[in-house]
Amino acid sequence: MRITIATVGKIKEKYLTAGIAEFTKRLGPFCRLNIVEVDEERMPENPSDAEKTKALDKEAERLLKQVRPDSYLFVLDVAGKLASSEDLADKLNQLGLSGKSDITFIIGGAFGLSQNLLKAANERLSFSKMTFTHQMIRLLLVEQIYRAFKINRGEPYHW
Repeated sequence: MRITIATVGKIKEKYLTAGIAEFTKRLGPFCRLNIVEVDEERMPENPSDAEKTKALDKEAERLLKQVRPDSYLFVLDVAGKLASSEDLADKLNQLGLSGKSDITFIIGGAFGLSQNLLKAANERLSFSKMTFTHQMIRLLLVEQIYRAFKINRGEPYHW
């Protein structure tokens, strides 16, 4: 299985970088994981709605260029469907069994997601009703992908 995480911005905190690197390494036997960072669009200090929309559309354009045509697209969205670790594991398993071996997860930037991006998603996924930084959610996502593979194999990490 090939999994891509396309995200806006770079990770600056060393503890997040270390955690992401650890789970990326652990995922090696289960899938090919590729993390792609696109530039965050610059905005004025107090952007208007039109300026936000324009910036989010530009970020969405860059993110969508990272999605292969045959990829199943999850967009992480606080307003998306809440799912448990078992739900994600089941979904990844179902996708694999149905021949979908290319999966992309998109994480938006600090100002959220473009409507174009939300419409392009096969599925909108929420980790919580709480809001996390887009940098922190990257660590949570790679950990949950790893956990999903362990659940599907019946291995003890999950317990």
